Amino acid sequence: MSAAHSTSRTPDRDPGLQPERTRLAWRRTTLSGTVAAVLAVKTALHGGASVAGVVGCALCCVLWLGFLGVAHRRIRTLSASGSPAAFAPRHATAAVLCTVAMAVCGAALVL
Repeated sequence: MSAAHSTSRTPDRDPGLQPERTRLAWRRTTLSGTVAAVLAVKTALHGGASVAGVVGCALCCVLWLGFLGVAHRRIRTLSASGSPAAFAPRHATAAVLCTVAMAVCGAALVL
């Protein structure tokens, strides 16, 4: 083996601050969801409480709580160890469904 090949060895992967950045991204996303849920409540109750508005508001709050649960679990996992486990597909699916459903509820409240 030549000297060039022995010195150009690929270094092991160093995750650096990736888990920390991912954890902070989850926190920012949770904050965005909180703002969306609060705005949905404000929109639903702005012109007086109607049955549809209260149901839509309650649904947005339940979806927000579901997303908050998934995010909290992931943040805890990222904080617990130096090499966090992969994000489970069922948790990823739950996060996506909560986010999309909350967007649909918010759009229904505005319309």
